[in-house]
Amino acid sequence: MEEPDALELEEEEVRSNSQDTAYTLQMSESLSSRETSFLINEEPTPAKRFNLFLRRRLMFQKSQQSKDSIFFRDGIRQIDFVLSYVDDIKKDADIKAERRKEFEQNLIKSGLELEIEDKRDSEDGRTYFVKIHAPWEVLATYAEVLGIKMPIQESDIPRTQHMPFNCMLTPVKLPESVKYPRPEYFTVQFNRHRQELFLIDDKASFFKSSSRNRIVYYILSRCPFGIEDGKKKFGIERLLNSNTYSSAYPLHDGQYWKPSESPNPVNERHILHKNWARFSYFYKEQPLDLIRDYYGEKIAIYFVFLGFYTEMLSIAAVVGLACFIYGLLSMDNNPSSMEICDPEIGGQMIMCPLCDQVCDYWRLNTTCWASKFAHLFDNESTVFFAIFMGIWETRKQRTSFPVIKSPYQTSEEQQQHQLRPEFEAMCKHRKMNTITKEMEPHMPLLRHIPWYFLSGATVTLWMALVVTSMVAVIVYRLSVFAAFASFMESEATLQEVKRFFTPQLATSLTGSCLNFIVILILNFFYEKISAWITKMELPRTYQEYESSLTLKMFLFQFVNFYSSCFYVAFFKGKFVGYPGKYTYLFNVWRSEECDPGGCLVELTTQLTIIMIGKQIFTNIKEAIYPLVFNWWRRRKARTNSEKLYSRWEQDHDLQCFGQLGLFYEYLETVIQFGFVTLFVASFPLAPLFALMNNIVEIRVDAWKLTTQYRRPVAAKAHSIGVWQDILAGVAVLSVATNAFIVAFTSDIIPRLVYYYAYSTNTTEPLSGYVNNSLSIFLIADFPNHTVPLEKRDFTTCRYQDYRNPPGSENKYLHNMQFWHVLAAKMTFIIIMEHIVFLVKFLLAWMIPDVPKDVVDRIKREKIMTVRILHDFELNKLKEKLGLNPNEFAKHVMIEENKMQLAKSTI
Repeated sequence: MEEPDALELEEEEVRSNSQDTAYTLQMSESLSSRETSFLINEEPTPAKRFNLFLRRRLMFQKSQQSKDSIFFRDGIRQIDFVLSYVDDIKKDADIKAERRKEFEQNLIKSGLELEIEDKRDSEDGRTYFVKIHAPWEVLATYAEVLGIKMPIQESDIPRTQHMPFNCMLTPVKLPESVKYPRPEYFTVQFNRHRQELFLIDDKASFFKSSSRNRIVYYILSRCPFGIEDGKKKFGIERLLNSNTYSSAYPLHDGQYWKPSESPNPVNERHILHKNWARFSYFYKEQPLDLIRDYYGEKIAIYFVFLGFYTEMLSIAAVVGLACFIYGLLSMDNNPSSMEICDPEIGGQMIMCPLCDQVCDYWRLNTTCWASKFAHLFDNESTVFFAIFMGIWETRKQRTSFPVIKSPYQTSEEQQQHQLRPEFEAMCKHRKMNTITKEMEPHMPLLRHIPWYFLSGATVTLWMALVVTSMVAVIVYRLSVFAAFASFMESEATLQEVKRFFTPQLATSLTGSCLNFIVILILNFFYEKISAWITKMELPRTYQEYESSLTLKMFLFQFVNFYSSCFYVAFFKGKFVGYPGKYTYLFNVWRSEECDPGGCLVELTTQLTIIMIGKQIFTNIKEAIYPLVFNWWRRRKARTNSEKLYSRWEQDHDLQCFGQLGLFYEYLETVIQFGFVTLFVASFPLAPLFALMNNIVEIRVDAWKLTTQYRRPVAAKAHSIGVWQDILAGVAVLSVATNAFIVAFTSDIIPRLVYYYAYSTNTTEPLSGYVNNSLSIFLIADFPNHTVPLEKRDFTTCRYQDYRNPPGSENKYLHNMQFWHVLAAKMTFIIIMEHIVFLVKFLLAWMIPDVPKDVVDRIKREKIMTVRILHDFELNKLKEKLGLNPNEFAKHVMIEENKMQLAKSTI
């Protein structure tokens, strides 16, 4: 008889091991994690690990259950949630095991069903997985507790069809089966005592997977695991924070690159990846209903908001691009640039030095290219675009938020006001709720006050740190400007480059890049600190927690990202003084001056670097970080092959989205909205860059949610929350900032004053404006410590200001034209703000908060819902009284006829 070969022996060994493992796992179903640990052998020695790999490989290949199965071993009960943990033999192992035992026993008492996967069957040989299934009775009970709306009848209201240009929009449309995966229904809050009212074809699929994982998480977050230090401990979050469990997550439907196999349900993850999370579909609409069904309303509302905001940006981008093209076409015909570039005009104007001693006198025509570049963003269209953006902001607010609310209107707003488990755990006191008349956990005000003071002091300190860093960058610019000026002047090879790359531009570019790096560093550290302080404040509800964190983060980032832009727009060059009496920072560095064409070019440079740099950095971080992290975790696995993972292990190795995942997405969008609106008068291309970023952002967010992150727990929401108020505040502030930019940073108002009041040339009214805007200074009046070291043969120099000449009685004081220009600037600000706010209020009055068709649909649904409930209760009453339905209807008809006859007789 032939001896069996090595492979047959290996397979026989695997069969015996499989039987032993199956027996162990069967026992573990009824045991807690603490008891299960006694059934597990010690870790294999390193010499046996290769054989262990071969055994696992054969076990996966021979397993009858698919590695992508989302069911228990019986193939019937669906996995709604997964907990994982690793035995920690180094620290608090017994305490953690006891906590897990108590927690899992309480989960079973609450009605959940558990199934434990032994660590010997995991890919790394170290991790246990606790699979959780919620049976029908648990789902029905908690669906009623949470007030989840479920379908009672298919809606008879036809879907809204956008008829105008419908055929032209065909390329951007998704297939109907993807856009509308399910019919629309009339819905009411689920009631387990009225189950026959609801459309329950199959109890296993009646509740969507997003609703199932939401219910299970609700139970997990409130399940106790013991009493420690006299306090009741409960909640999965506390167990995760103490590393009792390493993770808790709901499962994805399957692999994103292929559809699911029977008996698994339809793989909505694959459908989303195919039709939404691909960059080649950047021009397509989003499957919002499918996103809501898979991820829940809170995430769906974010993508509705981001999608609509992107659509509105396309309008602003077109108008801004048109204004830029106008500036580009009129650049060579700009009278101011022509005079500056003219050797007979600008070439003959000797300008005063821009720094003390080191800087030399310079000719105005050296800024020829800078003046032409300034005209791209500082022209007649600037005023029009600033007014347009003020109106656009109103249109966006009044239109986007109703669109967000209407598809996902829910009566579950009270869920936002639920107590946080951390708050309940820390509260020893109880207090009567004046509204519900129930005793609720209460934290005395004295407990909160120290943390409120610490929170306020921390935010103030970090904002002061931002201002300090901005001052440091200003000092850097003041320090290196002289170095750039002397270096470019001494190097003969840079004379050609100096025509367009001036010392001012070099200083501005390097200063802006340095400021951007400082912004990113400060932002990184502040995010960690603010999250910790908000947690220690112990907010009562999730809404209070998010509102507190939002306030801290937005205030800091507002100062962090915008402070340098505010400095350039409203402070730089405004308090310079004049030659012979300059103002100095810390009595050392002379204040910065603007270019003769104004500071608008530098504001544009600053805005471009910070805005575009932030967008590029954020998108790269969002795309690369989870990709590299997940790759590294898979690489550490023994088989290094994702195809051998079970469904729960595949998801375990993905990134965790976290409760604050959407918070940072909203914050990023709001900061971008500030760049687009607050300083848009200086940079009409800002909406275009924001549009391109958001097109990429939608697909990056979709891609990382679908492929790189564990499935988030579904959450309810009825709007974008506090972000709506922040956007409204930024929109109002932007009207004022753009009015001030046009008036004080731009050169438009001085040109208009010269055009109408001081020009003497009727054929070319702006001729001579450059000479008129520059004052004269006598070189002999320079103090010795500021005059350039090298002597010159000219006696006067020019500087930008409206001051009396040296021979005047009030020399170097502001002349009358200065006050005329100032009055014109203030008048423009008042007129522009009143025009924009008037139009805003008119639009607010004309455009309803909720479109009429949406209002009609809501009314229709309420009426039909009441009617269906009435008919249901009436039929139940008939059955209870034992009445014949035909006789009852006949009796009702006779009574109605009698009443109508009586009315007609009267």
